[in-house]
Amino acid sequence: MAPSFDIAFPDSHFGQPTWEQGEKRLQQLALETLIGKAGIGPDQIDTVCSGDLLNQCIGSSFSLRNMGIPHLGLYGACSTMAQSLLTCAMMVDGGYAKQAVAMTSSHFASSERQYRFPLGYGGQRTPTAQWTVTGAGAALIGATGEGPVIESCTIGTVTDLGIKDANNMGAAMAPAALSTIMAHMEDLSVAPGDFDRIITGDLGKLGKEALLALASAEGLELEEKLDDCGTMVFDLQTQDVHSGGSGCGCSAITLCGHLLEQIKTKKWSRILFCGTGALLSPTSTQQGLPVPGICHAVSITAGGDR
Repeated sequence: MAPSFDIAFPDSHFGQPTWEQGEKRLQQLALETLIGKAGIGPDQIDTVCSGDLLNQCIGSSFSLRNMGIPHLGLYGACSTMAQSLLTCAMMVDGGYAKQAVAMTSSHFASSERQYRFPLGYGGQRTPTAQWTVTGAGAALIGATGEGPVIESCTIGTVTDLGIKDANNMGAAMAPAALSTIMAHMEDLSVAPGDFDRIITGDLGKLGKEALLALASAEGLELEEKLDDCGTMVFDLQTQDVHSGGSGCGCSAITLCGHLLEQIKTKKWSRILFCGTGALLSPTSTQQGLPVPGICHAVSITAGGDR
């Protein structure tokens, strides 16, 4: 997927003094790149809907300081890219904005510091663990223009089956993914065969396997259509990321890079993008609480002038 990315950096600080400020810079770069590619000015953006994994979403709010762009901060954990997309789409479709930006990011080191252990601690990672992606993605949603079209969305419900292992988020999120996919199919009267791909993000290898098993038990066969951003973003054969990728940036860069490229080049005509999130916090984990999951689905088609 590397050729589909606009910018790659060897420096995980992105020229900033801390990882958290580096993540802020990541979102700034994503927005600057979007503005440049779209040929618009910041004053032509009616709102930015964005979020990240840091406490109080400081990566998002700090990235937009003093830019004069209206901002709605969102938190959906790793489902935030799908959440921001559908929020922007509803705003544009309802006539409340002409152009809105959906944006999110994550950073491996800042996430590890917040949710798990300092990197210098050198803690062992369980086989079910996933590797937080350091990346940011931004998408411009407008009422008119060329390119992929958001045709429908399904807002997910919070699903909790009692998974308490914070290192096995795929298992915690898989039931939420199934719930949303089934709701979308029923509400819109569609079937897996109506899509080129159904892409979750980010269940990882084990979470994807769990979703396939859960779906099969419900009579929904997804084997031929299902893929997952957490298994796509890394090479699981050559990169030791255990169960795969995770983080807001995982589905963001996979969607804004590889997935939309397949749509724009008409290799695919329709996908169902299902952002998944594990709604835990350091506090809930320390209290031994289970990990609730969420999934939002966004159906995207190839489109031309509108």
